[in-house]
Amino acid sequence: MLTVREALDTLLAAVHPVLETEQVATLAANGRVLAQDQASTIDVPSADNTQMDGYAVRALDCVNGGAILRVAQRIPAGQVGEALEPGTAARIFTGAMIPQGADAVVMQEQCEAQGENVVIRHTPQAGEWIRRTGEDIVSGSTILAAGTRLRSQELGLAASVGLAQLPVRRRVRVAVFFTGDELTMPGEAPGGQLAPGAIYNSNRFTLRALLENFGCQITDFGIVPDSLEATRATLRAAAREHDLIITSGGVSVGEEDHIKPAVEAEGQLNMWQIAVKPGKPLAFGEVNRGDVRKEGASDDDQFVSSPTGAAYFIGLPGNPVSSFITFLLFVRPFLLRLQGVSGPVEPRAYQMRADFNLPKADRRNEFLRVRVNAGGGLELFTNQGSGVLTSTVWGDGLVDNPPGRVINEGDIVRFIPFAELQH
Repeated sequence: MLTVREALDTLLAAVHPVLETEQVATLAANGRVLAQDQASTIDVPSADNTQMDGYAVRALDCVNGGAILRVAQRIPAGQVGEALEPGTAARIFTGAMIPQGADAVVMQEQCEAQGENVVIRHTPQAGEWIRRTGEDIVSGSTILAAGTRLRSQELGLAASVGLAQLPVRRRVRVAVFFTGDELTMPGEAPGGQLAPGAIYNSNRFTLRALLENFGCQITDFGIVPDSLEATRATLRAAAREHDLIITSGGVSVGEEDHIKPAVEAEGQLNMWQIAVKPGKPLAFGEVNRGDVRKEGASDDDQFVSSPTGAAYFIGLPGNPVSSFITFLLFVRPFLLRLQGVSGPVEPRAYQMRADFNLPKADRRNEFLRVRVNAGGGLELFTNQGSGVLTSTVWGDGLVDNPPGRVINEGDIVRFIPFAELQH
């Protein structure tokens, strides 16, 4: 069996980012991946300005800690003051430009207004409470690198230099379907009662929500019957205009597990047995495309061959916790690379104290559902079964426990928060 590291390295070595790009409004670019470096054409701040409400002064006029200065002008943000004459002060408000001649700002709490004058009860140093021109961004400098996944702070930074639009890679197109004649959708059981042997298709809701978190364009082919021909037909339809196909269930080797022969018939497959718990079966490969419609083409236009000739395929286990965790561990970094993210795609982990015992080691790499307690340690969910979906709601994240390791209370373990795994 492959280790988690070997499996992840294989996935990331195989993926090639989508190439097509588009211009989108900066206001609409949240979650998109930047296609080109972005440079500023301005300094930020564009001029020296004040960090505080107070009084702009000459530091030499305030050396005695009790200077009385005439208030010669008032400068709100957005207005330009006059040159400051010696022996005077300017009432100034946060963000306003420093007038020529002033070299310090004294915050209003250290001043006392007396009619047309102000008493400066502080000895300022030159530069105090002044933001200097270009101290945040220098004109011509790169502020955002290609391959950056844009968050709220990147969008704010782009807006701060006047970028109304940004070049981004197009959204990744993902097709999903779910195998198993036992699957039933919520609301579709006759009389609200499941038939004997039937289960609700929770994976459809979990996986779609995860893909929505990553801004994918999703086509949901629903539940596919347990037959080779139905599986092959759905793979062909899914591959036609999608970058990635994700399935849930049918990746084992039983007589009713049709994913392996279907993908092998329609493309190529590496059937992995990964030394991971939960989630040992994971399929990865490609499904051949037929002709695909050219971007923006009308119904009358001819189809043209895909530049890659195939859609990526990842088959997840059917057990709900296994499906959830293998998505987070393997599909998430693969998807980020497919979207064009160039930086690290593996989640940050933290060293934390285990407030539990795990006396029996497993030969596989375990990912244990835990939550952070009030004492800053980690508690273990009692039932770590691959079908216990309540553990994922109860927990705050996963302990990455290497093969063969027992855990004693007080040990330091590697903790990966769910918050790190779902963006």
